[in-house]
Amino acid sequence: MNYVILIVGMALITYLIRAAVFVLGERLSFAPVVGTALGFVPVTVLTAIIVPMTVSPHGNGAELTWRNPQLVAAAVAILICASTRRALLTIAVSLAVFFVWQLVVLR
Repeated sequence: MNYVILIVGMALITYLIRAAVFVLGERLSFAPVVGTALGFVPVTVLTAIIVPMTVSPHGNGAELTWRNPQLVAAAVAILICASTRRALLTIAVSLAVFFVWQLVVLR
């Protein structure tokens, strides 16, 4: 029962924090520095999620070798994105590299 109360409490707090932004809407004003900093939140969150999954896919420490298909695909994605700036092409090529690397090269 304690876990249920804990989960409901966390859900309620999360809901209230997120709902406050929508309810208060434009009445909330941030300093320009805070507004600029909030612009970097999506990039920071995505980086915090993707980098550990790429560098340590099995959770056993860093796997910085050619046998890590996530790392190889991420390197290809960085190169494609930097050279073309086309998101769909980057996703398609890096997914293809990941699956080919995992199914063909590592077999």
